[in-house]
Parts: sequence; C-alpha cells; structure tokens
Amino acid sequence: MAFGRMGDTDEPMSDMNVIPLVDVMLVLLVIFIITAPVITHSVELDLPQATSEPADELPDSVTLSLDGSGDIYWNNDPVSLDQLPARLREMVADQPDVAIYLRADRDTRYEQLARVMAEVRQSGVGRMAFVSEPEGGR
Repeated sequence: MAFGRMGDTDEPMSDMNVIPLVDVMLVLLVIFIITAPVITHSVELDLPQATSEPADELPDSVTLSLDGSGDIYWNNDPVSLDQLPARLREMVADQPDVAIYLRADRDTRYEQLARVMAEVRQSGVGRMAFVSEPEGGR
C-alpha cells in the first residue's frame, strides 16, 4: 500500500486511496454471504397452544392486606398479628399448596411488613407474592 508519492515532492496527496475501503467491503460481503443461510435457518418446533386470557385466582389462595396504620386483613377480614400464625398453619394443614398474596399500602411501615412475611414463611407457606397496581392506576 502506498500512502505517499514517489519522488522528492513534499506535497500532500490530493486523491483518495480507496483500496483499504474496497478490502473491508469485500471482507464484509464474504462474511454476509456465509452467515446469511445460518441466520435464516430455523428449527421447527411443535409449540404448545395456550390462551392469552387471564387465569382466575386460584381457590387455594389467601390475600393478606396491610393498611397504613399496620392493621392486617385476611381476605378483607381483620386479624391480629397474634392470630396470624395459627390461621396460617391451619390453612397450610388444609391446603399444603396454598398461595399467599400480600398487599400493602404505600404508607405501611417496613417493620410490620417484615413481621408478616416472617410469619408466612415460618408457617410453611411455599408460595408468596406481592400484589401491586401498575403506575398511573390511581
């Protein structure tokens, strides 16, 4: 590759050297020719069919709600923190695969929420989920 002029002149070269550009373009062309069949090749799968309708809430679930003042509600019925472990153990004994949905007001103290979560875990519940509303839902 020549980047200068032959001879003794110190003048800058006024024409553009396109050989490196052509080299790069040819390499890219070869790469695309080789990879194009690989990209379009697909594996045929027999995927299961499913509906996109929302599933109903499972009958073996309990919703625990905490309001801003720290009161606890078991499916909208008030319950104290002292009664909660017994009710949870009773529920787990009846339905071992019970799911607990935990709803908490934004003003709920973290300490109260942590206590309720600890009681749920200690009672043997295997599934616990937080319920929230999407932003702009209010």
